[in-house]
Amino acid sequence: MGDTVTVTRALREHLPAPLARTAGAVRRRLRGARYAFAQLPAFPPVATTPVRMLVGPTNSAGQGHAWARAAKTLPDVDAVSFALHRKGHFQFADDYGVPLAWFGQPRWQRAQEQYVAGNYTHVMVESLRPLFGARGYADAAPDIEALLARGVAVSLLFHGSDIRLPSRHAKRERWSPFAPGDELTDRLEAQARRHAELVESLQLPVFVSTVDLLDDVPDATWLPVAIDPAPWQLGARPLFAHDRPVVAHVPSNAKLKGTQEIDAVLTRLHESGRIEYRRITGVPHERMASVIGDADIVVDQLRIGLYGVAAAEALAAGRIVVSYVGAAVRHRVRSLAGREVPIVEADPDTLGDVLSDLVADRDTAAEHAAAGPGFVAELHDGRRSAEALRNWLTPKETL
Repeated sequence: MGDTVTVTRALREHLPAPLARTAGAVRRRLRGARYAFAQLPAFPPVATTPVRMLVGPTNSAGQGHAWARAAKTLPDVDAVSFALHRKGHFQFADDYGVPLAWFGQPRWQRAQEQYVAGNYTHVMVESLRPLFGARGYADAAPDIEALLARGVAVSLLFHGSDIRLPSRHAKRERWSPFAPGDELTDRLEAQARRHAELVESLQLPVFVSTVDLLDDVPDATWLPVAIDPAPWQLGARPLFAHDRPVVAHVPSNAKLKGTQEIDAVLTRLHESGRIEYRRITGVPHERMASVIGDADIVVDQLRIGLYGVAAAEALAAGRIVVSYVGAAVRHRVRSLAGREVPIVEADPDTLGDVLSDLVADRDTAAEHAAAGPGFVAELHDGRRSAEALRNWLTPKETL
């Protein structure tokens, strides 16, 4: 079968351009017909609670699902998460989802709109991505309009690069990865400006997952990232159990995290024999707790000035987390939550010295690690997230 597909593809690639386009159109039509007659993916049963919330469609780092679980702890609230399943991307837990082929299917799109708009009282739209399928729209504005017309309460949720304006970040942060003329910078700049205009025009409640984004959406509400600390604690070994401290880095977004600088410093320390450097790639999320738990120090990022899901997970595991958080984020967390962020501060200039000091003074390093689990339990186990959602999810008649 594989050989047949390869030969067919080779023949198609050698067709004249008009014939190749026709063959491609026929192939797509046949694929669409296959889904048109297939049974629709199942939708979750709908609860009977007064408030029924749906969040989607990105489920970035599994947070849509985590916030849905947090919302369910509120009185009279049920919640589900929806996600688009992309081939080749890590899959996080959700309540339901569809592959890209179904996302582009009109029959599923109609069913999804009917299911969501007809059953849920509240919908949180992540990153302004379309919720009702790929229907040729650049964003979720038409979906939001349809929801509002049905009387559904809608809010917007942003995770980071979907609303962070690179030009503003570059002026604010010395170590910003954004520079004019850079392809990624220009693309994210256009996206953030477009999304900011929609936020202004829609006038809906807005949530952001990290406090640095309050610079971009000042009227937003901080919705803390939420994790289950238990697996991270169970998967963690005692600190400094090996002769050489294990230092890990996960380059999930290498440019934004400053992986090039991190690699250079950690490789030098590894080659000198002072640490064991582990660059973590290709590990499914369900295995990350044991991988992170086998490290002593986790270097998160050096460029953006924040902390997010990965840092919270490492803190929950009682690891020493090193990252560029920045004074502004630390001040905001202190003001909003009354807690000090227990992450060791470092930047591209200081990372080597910071790590050398931690390795040399392991008692002080362990004190940093010991503060992590309590910090996560108070701010990031879902309870604070539920409180952030409470006002939006409380029926108006009970206010």
